[in-house]
Amino acid sequence: MISQFYILSLRGDTIITRDFRGDVVKGTAEIFFRKVKFWQGDAPPIFNLDGVTYIFIKKNGLYFVATTCHNVSPSAVVELLTKMAKVFKDFCGILNEESIRKNFVLVYELLDEMVDYGYAQTTNTEHLKSCIHNEAVLIEAPKTGLNLPQWNPRTVPSNAVHRPVGPTQNDSSRNKKNEIFVDILERITVLMSSNGFVINSAIDGSIQMKSYLMGNPELKLALNEDIQIKNMELGGLHGGYGSVVLDDCNFHECVDLQDFSELRTLSFYPPDGEFAVMNYRITGDFRVPFRIFPFAEQQTAHKIEITIKVRADIPEQNYGGNVQISCMLPKSSASVSNELAVTTGQSAEYLPNDHKLVWNIKKFQGGTEAAIKCRVTLSSPIANNQNIKKEVGPVSLTYEIPMYNVSNLQVRYLRIAERHKSYNPCRWVRYVTQSSSYVCRF
Repeated sequence: MISQFYILSLRGDTIITRDFRGDVVKGTAEIFFRKVKFWQGDAPPIFNLDGVTYIFIKKNGLYFVATTCHNVSPSAVVELLTKMAKVFKDFCGILNEESIRKNFVLVYELLDEMVDYGYAQTTNTEHLKSCIHNEAVLIEAPKTGLNLPQWNPRTVPSNAVHRPVGPTQNDSSRNKKNEIFVDILERITVLMSSNGFVINSAIDGSIQMKSYLMGNPELKLALNEDIQIKNMELGGLHGGYGSVVLDDCNFHECVDLQDFSELRTLSFYPPDGEFAVMNYRITGDFRVPFRIFPFAEQQTAHKIEITIKVRADIPEQNYGGNVQISCMLPKSSASVSNELAVTTGQSAEYLPNDHKLVWNIKKFQGGTEAAIKCRVTLSSPIANNQNIKKEVGPVSLTYEIPMYNVSNLQVRYLRIAERHKSYNPCRWVRYVTQSSSYVCRF
């Protein structure tokens, strides 16, 4: 059970607050924010202060906080906060400070339905739709990533998926369109040595879906025919070279797996809101999207030169968006000068407080290389070349690759089980590959 719930901005402003039980003193929001702001490093998600337990999650620049003076299950409260944030996103369309402020009446109505006297009642979007009567105020999604000059006529903007599941003010025919969105999202974890050899790698994938279909029809989603799951005997095609082998996977509770073994087809009635149809993990060999080749050389006792080369091992028609390469430099660095091989669409800077070099590449085209040379002057000398490797690195990389996935997991088709001529929805499928932890040692 929770005593209080509130949503805070990164500035510490209280946007939403609700006291369910009245057994915790007032003003805890300010105490919480002051404690988190001045915590050494990152504050833990759960901490106790003067007999009050604070449990919080941080999403999209907002703190979702619960307080209690009772001995509750911490993981249950974290799960409740995560589900509440998802419900707010489903009903507001987008989760940020502006959408919460403009839809605060709707948020309070949702809050009263989800939690009663500190006890969770329901966080199911479908159940809540029948209880909620306020309409959402539509908020324009902030533009992030790359501004592409022209759209393919068979694509829609990525913010098309940020529509509320419930009714909206000034509802137009555009919002009543029958649409379903599918995202195949893969997060890559890679650890590699300085010569580009991969030491450890994994893919954490998810098939996310958001449905705006009228009448909630049964859907069939077909994946690669040669998918295999380790330690499971599946019928149908047995994959040879190039087949997709999953270490393990799990499915949403609404998915019927009757045809999965033979046909690799999932049948389900999509629930309202956003949900994960399937989560999967792959740890076998795969082609990593970027290879990093770092090199450090000591020129004098007070000067070192660091060269970092990055190669995009993805097809030429694909690109990495908003690529950021960062490298830790010695704590005794006095001055740093950077030299980029190509300056267009690239920038590099040294952050002295963090002792970190940050190199940004707006658009990294597949099949190309990028390089940076960094000359570091030290305030205290380094004894030998071996000590440089202890002082410099590792190199870490963050990126997003649209319309590409490393595992080759594909959606063959997405169709309605019983088709009618008058019912022809729009189906949108998007592939996204992101970095989870992408690190290269010196």
